[in-house]
Amino acid sequence: MPAIALALALISGCAGKEGPVPPGTAEADKFLFDKGTEAAKDKKWVNAREYFRNVVDNYPQSPYRPDAKLALGDTYLGEHSTESLLLAANEFREFLTFYPTHARADYAQLNLARSFTEQMLAPERDQSSTKDAVKEIEVFLQRFPNSSLMPEARKLEREAKDRLSEANYKVGFYYFRAKWYPGAIDRFKDVLSTDPAFTNRDAVYYHLAESLYRTDKKAEALPYYERLLREFEKSQYLEETQKRVAELKGGDSARK
Repeated sequence: MPAIALALALISGCAGKEGPVPPGTAEADKFLFDKGTEAAKDKKWVNAREYFRNVVDNYPQSPYRPDAKLALGDTYLGEHSTESLLLAANEFREFLTFYPTHARADYAQLNLARSFTEQMLAPERDQSSTKDAVKEIEVFLQRFPNSSLMPEARKLEREAKDRLSEANYKVGFYYFRAKWYPGAIDRFKDVLSTDPAFTNRDAVYYHLAESLYRTDKKAEALPYYERLLREFEKSQYLEETQKRVAELKGGDSARK
């Protein structure tokens, strides 16, 4: 929140300025909104924001005000800096507070989630933004089950969940390489429990099965090898998995 407050303070000087409205303009709010839209199309984010902010701050009864509020958030998303993404989240949250039943509330909620997916770090790093993204996507799924934006929301959900699962898997893989198999087994099972649709679960199946195999739990390992073969036509682990399955089923007993 302090970062948002600081960023808002930095732009406060521009927020109250009125854009150039020709004398006698009958619909100044529409004029400003259209000018902001034109500037946004050209990715002139600062100029666009001044027009949109003018509509939001100075035309409280304007029918363009809700869309101008959303457009403000979009300009911050467009800039794609850490600061601007925080400001984008603030704009979309405020929209949902002011207009909770608006026809475009689903758009605001989805872009609120997007403001966090755009901040997600590599799996080896802190996943706070990823967790925030998942939380906001879940809100979208619950509140707007019939939204036309559902496919996009599902795509973001998979992206965010994959990032969390990859982070979890990498911890397990670290344990695997260190040959601390009990820790690896617990971590890999946790990945499959919390995210059974994890895109890269073939790696989880294989290393979980290998961890079990290497701790002499071969009967427990076999189903994970078989799931890998059943669910993945392509995987870097297929060849080794096929060998393990053949061995465990007795087809490769000579090399056991």
